[in-house]
Amino acid sequence: MNANKYVNDANKYDMDAFSQILHLLKLNASVYFNAKVCGNWRINEHTLEATCFHMVTVGSCVLDVPEYFNDVLNCGDLVIFPRELAHSMVPVKEQTGEQTRFEYPITQDIEGTGLLCGEMRFQHKGSRYILDALPPVFVIRYDASNNWLKSLLEMIVIENMNVGPASKTLLDKLSELLFTYALRQYLKDHPGEVGMLAIYGHPRLAHAIDAVHQHPEHEWTLETMAKQAALSRTTFAETFKAVSGWTPGQYLTWWRMQLAWSLLREGQTSAEVANKVGYKSESAFSRVFQKMFSLSAGKVRRGAILSLSANQ
Repeated sequence: MNANKYVNDANKYDMDAFSQILHLLKLNASVYFNAKVCGNWRINEHTLEATCFHMVTVGSCVLDVPEYFNDVLNCGDLVIFPRELAHSMVPVKEQTGEQTRFEYPITQDIEGTGLLCGEMRFQHKGSRYILDALPPVFVIRYDASNNWLKSLLEMIVIENMNVGPASKTLLDKLSELLFTYALRQYLKDHPGEVGMLAIYGHPRLAHAIDAVHQHPEHEWTLETMAKQAALSRTTFAETFKAVSGWTPGQYLTWWRMQLAWSLLREGQTSAEVANKVGYKSESAFSRVFQKMFSLSAGKVRRGAILSLSANQ
């Protein structure tokens, strides 16, 4: 496999830095609940610490997350758990009868609440930095300003009412879109509350970050990064720290190591990867990699090769 493939793809499609990170982390969604619940129902957490979401597709319910959230979710509202907490969902008004789950095509005349719930899985250790920058739970309300949410809800409802071949796959893909849009919406709505993620939406810093992502092999210095942002060295360094909580050098090292992890997992040697991510010395690269992941570069590569062999 071509070690330059990821960077080349980024250049070809002019991916912004946040898109590159999401591409690198390889997000996969798996829907684990998609039905209309009726009667005196109650749904509790799925798997504590899992990254997951719930979306109300019909009716409404009450979501209770002790110490964080207790309110009504209406049709179209989306809740994200970067790491799932203990929580429960119940009807807004007390219902009678046993809890019953129905498939959508047969429930149009039955009172209840439709829920779509899915788990998100990342195939890269760097995902923890994204999750750590988010709040324990956040809700995106269905309103006129979120056109993407309206469009995705419509597609989900149509699929639920017209189940056919590949329905599960389509709903998984729509769930990936829900999660990605939700991340972008939260970054937009809360730029001062997302730690290192805030740099991706900053009008100046984003230019420097995009350049670093496009060319991780360059000999980046504070001066050359500041030039990309059209700022002085001092202003760039101070702004970067104030916005993200990181220094430019910390981010540069972090990004290079995230990319290195993926290249090693593709089977590239430590020497090849070191060169691709801007290290002239393989030993210097190996030390930084070990410190970042508490694993040696060689062990990550060997594990990938064994995994590839087992799947052939």
